[in-house]
Amino acid sequence: MPDRTSGDATQTERSLVPRRWRRPREGRRAPVPPNPSTSALDSLLEASSLEPEHVAAAAATEAAATDEEQYGRPGPPIDGRSPFFVAMTATFGVALGVLGVLVVYFSRGMLLLLLLSLFIAAGLDPVVAFFQRRRMSRPVSVVVVIALLLLVSAGIGDLVIPVLVQQITHLVNALPRYFHQLNNSSSFLGRINHRFSVETRIKDALTKSSSSIATGLLGFGRRVLGALTSTLIVIVVSIYLLFDLPRFKRLVYSLTPRSRRARVVLLGDEIFVKVGGYVLGRIVISVISGLGTWVWCLVFGVPYPLLLAVLVAIFGLLPVVGSTIGGLIAAAAALTVSVPIAIATASFYILYRLLEDYVLTPPIMNKTVDVPGLVTVIATLIGAVLLGIIGALIAIPVAAAVKLIVEQVAAPRLERS
Repeated sequence: MPDRTSGDATQTERSLVPRRWRRPREGRRAPVPPNPSTSALDSLLEASSLEPEHVAAAAATEAAATDEEQYGRPGPPIDGRSPFFVAMTATFGVALGVLGVLVVYFSRGMLLLLLLSLFIAAGLDPVVAFFQRRRMSRPVSVVVVIALLLLVSAGIGDLVIPVLVQQITHLVNALPRYFHQLNNSSSFLGRINHRFSVETRIKDALTKSSSSIATGLLGFGRRVLGALTSTLIVIVVSIYLLFDLPRFKRLVYSLTPRSRRARVVLLGDEIFVKVGGYVLGRIVISVISGLGTWVWCLVFGVPYPLLLAVLVAIFGLLPVVGSTIGGLIAAAAALTVSVPIAIATASFYILYRLLEDYVLTPPIMNKTVDVPGLVTVIATLIGAVLLGIIGALIAIPVAAAVKLIVEQVAAPRLERS
């Protein structure tokens, strides 16, 4: 028979050893037990004169540093059930939470610009990948895409700037004639001036307070400067992200747990693909609006049909307000033809806006992003209410990402529960 007394003694001896210093199970690393006596490192730290080399050598020896673990093995885990540890963890957790909320609140403008930059970089990444498949390196592909964008911008500027200069010059030259018509009671402007005292109101507004005019101009200048600065930030950050997007994605993926990293990589890549599909869908919608504007202007004789088509297509890239702004510009240009044509143009864009929101956008986004039409409309409205134009712009990709996560992560867990 086995000696139960020696077994009981061994068991009693083992029970006196703290659980965390017992022999670890197979595959686990034994933590380093604390040394109750004063170590060489403690002696050096308590000395009046410290030699950094000696302190570093003593610390490396005590931490059992090796080539693989140059900073030594980790010490014993902190007792998480200690009341002091629990209180400090809760306090620091609440403090970090409050600090995080404050940082997000006060830097929300810059965070929105960074989010917009990431959105633009993710939207242009499929174009870069297209050139990479043509045996080009990523830096060369990014340079090619940027050059194409600069060429398109230069072409648009070549269309827009001469017309703007011509129209501003024409307006300045026509101001004396308009003022003459204001004083002529038989003209249309004269009758409006006589009824509403337009000329008197303009003079009062100009002479009432020069300081308020200066303040308004100063505020307008600040807003223009802020818009230019924000645009420059978005362009620069977008270019940097476009160059380093693979590295940025690897960094994000490396922050996820190792057991779930492969699945996160697949889901993340799919989300980036959906962002690219959304940008492609917006381009298709803007091209349709530009072609419709071009045909309308040619049929009704509205001047500068190609310029108006390009402007409407550019504004069509913006959801919710893009087609409205383009319609106002086209209706203003139609005023040079006649008032009925301008009214008809405005009515055309109202109908087109309804057609775009409820007929064109849902099926195109369902095809490119795989988001149902009702979700597209609701997500765009919610994004516009929460974050304005930027919210409306990123609402559909965010809805696509949420839909993908719900279908692939949340729904299977609910089925297993």
